[in-house]
Amino acid sequence: MATTAMAGGGVGGDGGLAVVINVVSSSDTESDDLGAGGRKRPRSGRWSADDREEKKARILAAGSAVPAGFVEPLPPVRLLPPPAPERTVTKQFWKAGDYDGNPQLLAVEAAQHSDSGMEHVRVHPKFLHSNATSHKWALGAFAELLDNSLDEVANGATFVKIDMIKNKKDGTRMLLVEDDGGGMNPDKMRHCMSLGYSAKSKLKNTIGQYGNGFKTSTMRLGADVLVFSRSRGIEGTRPTQSVGMLSYTFLRSTSKEDIIVPMIDYEKEQEWVRKVRTTWTDWHMSLETIIQWSPYSTEAELIQEFGSIGEQGTRIIIYNLWEDDEGELELDFDADSNDIQIRGVNRDQKNIQKANQFPNSKHFFTYRHSLRSYASILYLRLPDNFQMILRGIEIERHNIVNDLMLKKHLNYKPTIVNGFPKDKHMATIVTIGFVKDAKHHIDIQGFNVYHKNRLIKPFWRVWTAAGSGGRGIIGVLEVNFVEPAHDKQDFERTNCLARLEARLNRMQKQYWSANRHRIGYHVDSDSTSSGTGKKRLSSRRFEKGSQKSNNLQRIRNADRLC
Repeated sequence: MATTAMAGGGVGGDGGLAVVINVVSSSDTESDDLGAGGRKRPRSGRWSADDREEKKARILAAGSAVPAGFVEPLPPVRLLPPPAPERTVTKQFWKAGDYDGNPQLLAVEAAQHSDSGMEHVRVHPKFLHSNATSHKWALGAFAELLDNSLDEVANGATFVKIDMIKNKKDGTRMLLVEDDGGGMNPDKMRHCMSLGYSAKSKLKNTIGQYGNGFKTSTMRLGADVLVFSRSRGIEGTRPTQSVGMLSYTFLRSTSKEDIIVPMIDYEKEQEWVRKVRTTWTDWHMSLETIIQWSPYSTEAELIQEFGSIGEQGTRIIIYNLWEDDEGELELDFDADSNDIQIRGVNRDQKNIQKANQFPNSKHFFTYRHSLRSYASILYLRLPDNFQMILRGIEIERHNIVNDLMLKKHLNYKPTIVNGFPKDKHMATIVTIGFVKDAKHHIDIQGFNVYHKNRLIKPFWRVWTAAGSGGRGIIGVLEVNFVEPAHDKQDFERTNCLARLEARLNRMQKQYWSANRHRIGYHVDSDSTSSGTGKKRLSSRRFEKGSQKSNNLQRIRNADRLC
């Protein structure tokens, strides 16, 4: 224990009391009271000139045993507060929004942020969860990450890899998404972690536009994400590499009232050196927080993750993956070692059997639960030098048009009230036909609608007939004049979309009426409930119908008289 002693009789030159503070522990006094040669050290706290020279010599002698720069002053390090008591944090995505934080800290933190004299909007960590609920379907979250990598083709990307890796701390499974695109410098990394920021909305031929996809997709797949990104030096700037962590577990467990995103940066001079944006204290605080709440235990382990990145690229690791009600991971890595699948209602064993039985209809039966199946039809076109690699095996892009027979190509040009199109580019070609397995009369139909090369609505069913009407008919089209919703799994409900839906409905009915007999459907069967063919009624049914119509007309006439 450190002790403080006050000398009652000593008076300094300024008339104050002379205070002697002994800062050694009791164990230290026993072992260190003897100097060289067994001489006792003075207890008065004062050293003689010989004593000081002896101490200096010992320090110099020991200097060769420590690393260079070891005795240089260290930057101040603010210690992390002690960990909060362990809490039960749900591992189920749809229950993870049940989080109130610590409202008592609100007033204190607000005061700390009022230096500018202006109020600012606070973003509660719970927003990360509510924001991610836009993805009802987990595979839609993967699509967002694939979009981001494909957009990087303009910056040199040649691949995107998706895989499963193990957490070294606890052995749990994690998701890895990596590409060799342009990477992110420290500024872009902060833009990526910010809510709503997007530079892509100003660029042509990019899919992302809302600045929200990275946050919603990663938080939908797991509670936490770590991003490693390396960027080349351009226009005279040096190469940089950055690490950023967005952790719902950290924010919840420490009862944060704001979304705090620890980030650390490095810059390449001769070697990679730490790059400080604000203060050394902030840099070390970010590092300590990342180490405490990430799968990595040291700064060296974090740096090793850049080893798989060349001169540029981004490596995303999603951990603490969400579980279902039975305590199993939502994502299934074991059903197929070359795939990532989702459990639950999207995976139906009957559909899997049908996919094996009818190979030309495979994607209709499997895209809801298989990432490999869904990703293979996600884009109409892929650059020749770009690969999507899932668990070490390339995803082969599949063109649904190749599954069709008896194909027709129809033009669609939407018009407005005066009969003229709003935009001359508002036109598309619809390819429609029977799937090659349609002769088996399986219940499969729908239009695959793309926007800017990206599949938005897979197998959109625009006609629901009472019987077998429309079965086997598949369509493919790309509409860039209808705005997709934020999750890119649907379109905004606009008049433009309503007109498109009505027109596709008519196209399917007309195609069915003209071609159903070619795959074995009878023209006069009850399955022709399309409104385009007339059912044959017996004379008795016709008479009953006429009589009923006359009765209704008499009732209407009576109502008018009243």
